[in-house]
Amino acid sequence: MDAAAREAQSGLEWRVTVPEGASVTVEHEAGGPAARAWAWLLACLAKAWSRVAGFARKVWRIAADDPRKAVHGLKVGLALALVSVFYYTRPLYDGVGGAAMWAIMTVVVVFEYTVGGGVYKCFNRVVATASAGVLALGVHWVADRSGELEPVIVTGSLFLLAAAATFSRFIPTVKARFDYGVTIFILTYSLVAVSGYRVDQLAALAQQRVSTIGIGIFMCLAVSVLICPVWSGAELHLLTTRNMDKLADAVEACVEDYFAEAEEAAARQSKSLDGYKCVLNSKASEDAHANLARWEPAHGRFGFRHPYRQYAKVGAAMRACAYCVEALSSCCAGAAEAQAHQAPPHVKRLLRDVCTRVGARCARVLREASRSVATMTTSSSGALDFAVADMNTAVQELQGDLRTLPSMLAVKLAETSSLMDTMPVFTVASLLVEISARVEGVVDAVDELATLAGFKQVDDDDDDKKGETEMTIKVHPLNEPDTDEESPENKTSKA
Repeated sequence: MDAAAREAQSGLEWRVTVPEGASVTVEHEAGGPAARAWAWLLACLAKAWSRVAGFARKVWRIAADDPRKAVHGLKVGLALALVSVFYYTRPLYDGVGGAAMWAIMTVVVVFEYTVGGGVYKCFNRVVATASAGVLALGVHWVADRSGELEPVIVTGSLFLLAAAATFSRFIPTVKARFDYGVTIFILTYSLVAVSGYRVDQLAALAQQRVSTIGIGIFMCLAVSVLICPVWSGAELHLLTTRNMDKLADAVEACVEDYFAEAEEAAARQSKSLDGYKCVLNSKASEDAHANLARWEPAHGRFGFRHPYRQYAKVGAAMRACAYCVEALSSCCAGAAEAQAHQAPPHVKRLLRDVCTRVGARCARVLREASRSVATMTTSSSGALDFAVADMNTAVQELQGDLRTLPSMLAVKLAETSSLMDTMPVFTVASLLVEISARVEGVVDAVDELATLAGFKQVDDDDDDKKGETEMTIKVHPLNEPDTDEESPENKTSKA
């Protein structure tokens, strides 16, 4: 057996040949299992600390973006601290009996972020608890006089009422307004009816629970209304106006990005280009705020029977416009990604000025409508109507240029490889015409809102002063208006 075979049998895995005269330093792996375990523990601690720090930064960012959320947590804690006094203080505890814990449970389940949400849950809980308690006492009185049939009567009533109440939750009107109340009705009736079979003083027990629930509801409403109240009506109002501003910015940005030169388009990074997405994604928030706002009392500029449903119609009109803006944005994005499918530069230059003018006029109309809704005023000189007329004039100019464009292209046919190359700019122009028509739908919805809500008519001087006094309640960053400067068209209209 040669030397190579003997080395293989002895377990030699690798061999290094060092030139003669060279020095070699062999470094072994530092430490043993204890060192590796310590390094692993340090790595785990560093990873855990990184996650905790990231979570802390996220929490801080949420509180900094909307401090009202942090205030809401403090309000819930204050309400629970106040209502717990009834449990810790002997005279108050003796007055409400052992059911004092129901007040704490009531605060936990009915305290909501907005006043409308709190009033909605409080009303449903009071009505459901009272009606279920009275009905359970009546069934208990009848069953108590039936002798041995008492369990059958109680169980049968529980089955029928629970089935009927559960089915009523599928009715759209009941689900929208009283879904929470139906749940509380089933819970209260089941507890009172079933416990009445073993409890002698059922009426006293029901009275104690109703009184403690009333205490919890009073605490919730007092803290929610008196300390930094958040009104659903104001949230809906702000959401509508800011969505209008974002839609205006998106229309203007899409047109400017499409007709921008190659160098200018590469340098542009418009933050308002995707503003239409806020409009498309806000339907659920609008419906929720509109449903809760109807439960709120009169506050500020929002009186009794304020037309909150009309805000949903304004939002629907804005979404109809936002769909066209989305299509326009897709055309711009497709043109940027596929340079081969763009219209020739000389064709785009023919319609650049008029298309930019139409986009600016549409944005101006939306901003005027947003200003009217934000200040709840209408201009005596008809600034909104004037902006609409100016937009229609620009649209007519665009339609006239589209009619004369084929003859203009025939003169420059040598510069155009194919008539199909001009189709993208025709598509953009057609979308702008459709957007202008849908902007008029938004204006009609705003006019109806102004009529139903009784917007105050002011002169131009007063309107300019009140234009700067918009509501300053902070909302989620996705609904914050952009801080970009106004377009020259908008500045000209205000001059």
